[in-house]
Amino acid sequence: MAESRLHELADLGQSPWIDYLSRKLLREGELERKMKKDAIRGVTSNPTIFQKAISSGDAYDEQLRELAREEDDPKELFIQLATRDVREACDLLHDVWKSGSAGRDGYVSIEVDPTLAHETQATIDQAIRFHDMIDRPNLYVKIPGTKEGLPAIEEMISRGRSINVTLIFSLERYSEVAEAYVRGLERLVEAGGDPAPVASVASFFVSRVDTEADRRLGELGGHDELKGKLAIANAKLAYERYKEVFSDERWEKLAVKGAVPQRCLWASTSTKNPDYRDVVYVEELIGSETVNTMPEETIEAFQDHGEVALTLERGIDEARQVLAELERAGVDYDDVVDTLEREGVEKFAQSFEELLEGIEKSSRELVTA
Repeated sequence: MAESRLHELADLGQSPWIDYLSRKLLREGELERKMKKDAIRGVTSNPTIFQKAISSGDAYDEQLRELAREEDDPKELFIQLATRDVREACDLLHDVWKSGSAGRDGYVSIEVDPTLAHETQATIDQAIRFHDMIDRPNLYVKIPGTKEGLPAIEEMISRGRSINVTLIFSLERYSEVAEAYVRGLERLVEAGGDPAPVASVASFFVSRVDTEADRRLGELGGHDELKGKLAIANAKLAYERYKEVFSDERWEKLAVKGAVPQRCLWASTSTKNPDYRDVVYVEELIGSETVNTMPEETIEAFQDHGEVALTLERGIDEARQVLAELERAGVDYDDVVDTLEREGVEKFAQSFEELLEGIEKSSRELVTA
């Protein structure tokens, strides 16, 4: 019998990850406890997460004080703070990565500067720098799945670097992300490289899709039966596309050389609407060869009352019907996902700027104290 509901989830082939990282989590043994108690097999982070971690308490003060004596660029200070945490987390999860799951679990993610989301070469340059600085085989560098991010993703994969593609909302963009991964691996193999150590996840943001679609339905009036339906339908159709891409003849040529599929990762899985079941974005998206990265409150809720069953491949026809019915109701799917991508980039960039302002202020205070 599995130790907990999340262990059961892992036994079905979906990897539970956590979507936050902090020095406190590392230094007080909480991450190790979660790996045992909650079957946690990976960590994701983003500028908003680091903003909360660095601004809470004094865990970063000593390092920041030392760094600030030689460096006054807040962006550089942040990089030094964040890469230390990520390196430590990679070391902690190394055995998970090594124990027969290379290309699957044990990864820790750090995101490129979100203000570079529409700058291809600058994204490539920073992704290379992060991989070189952290220098761990179980590192993911997160690159947003924007139009300008796609060639950066392909380029990094072609160089044998593992990438977490973030901020994916649309089915069309997901197809482009999967294509960038496959093309990158093809280029790597053509150049004589080994694809086996290279891994990637495609991170779909889930709950935000319902938030935006429900808002539009509310403005239109009526159609309450369609509220809370698009996000799950969207993810199920993405998974169907995943199975197609990573089973065709083109992929098989890479697979025989050791390439591993780019798994779907469900992100933003906390429930924003209190009227919805608090674990709905976990329960309805359970499928093999996938990841669900969760905040603390969702982990606790699922451990308490989550229902574990393979649900991801159920109701595919119904998922298509949801998209069709939303269109008939006057909700433009393409505009929903385009809006979410644009706002997602803007929100992360805003958090990053606030983070840098906080670091600049703190560094001045620590040096003069």
